[in-house]
Amino acid sequence: METSKILVVEDDKPVRNLITTTLRMHGYTCLEAAGGSEAVMMASSHLPSIVLLDLGLPDMDGMEVIRQIRSWSSMPILVISARSDDRDKIDALDLGADDYITKPFSVEELLARVRVTFRRLAHLQKMEGAESPLYSNAGLKIDYSANTVFLNGTELHLTQTEYRLLCLLAQNTGKVLTYNYITRNIWGSSWENNLATLRVVMTSLRRKLSSSKDSEPMIQTHVGIGYRMVKIEN
Repeated sequence: METSKILVVEDDKPVRNLITTTLRMHGYTCLEAAGGSEAVMMASSHLPSIVLLDLGLPDMDGMEVIRQIRSWSSMPILVISARSDDRDKIDALDLGADDYITKPFSVEELLARVRVTFRRLAHLQKMEGAESPLYSNAGLKIDYSANTVFLNGTELHLTQTEYRLLCLLAQNTGKVLTYNYITRNIWGSSWENNLATLRVVMTSLRRKLSSSKDSEPMIQTHVGIGYRMVKIEN
């Protein structure tokens, strides 16, 4: 698999040309698909490193493309969509998308998000096979080597973005992480769009971490500053 191979899924030809031309100018190899069925086929046959996915496709909704790819692969999927409603972002991230960029977007923002995704992939490759510690906080357990999370003995099904956010907070338990620090570590930038996506991801993550209405929240909000993972005594 080429480490710089990107599958661009976009039915609007001028937009697709803009994206692919920009990526190629910066040294990336691009594959192109104008529909969902073609995208799923190319993802399985060419195994790109990253998929850039529009949701409004003519033959298949982009959400279904995410669902089908996630049934067999964890390759990063970056959604690029004109749908700006929080519900669409939540649904895409819950299905397994790694990032969500709202149209119209700047090419600088797109390139930054692609760069941080490749940096994350490189880091995961370096860490592959290395022994990683287990994290435990009350009923929460994270196995970094297996990329699994359990709450009170039950495995949680997190999206990749939720998992990365949880690990970042867990590895800094007790520290208040600013919004800028978190967005730069997760998405590579601190743009306002990233902050909005962070709030969406955090809402979903907290819902999954909440075992009951009376349970003490593990993640605290520091209004106007950021978030903190709290160490809960058993």
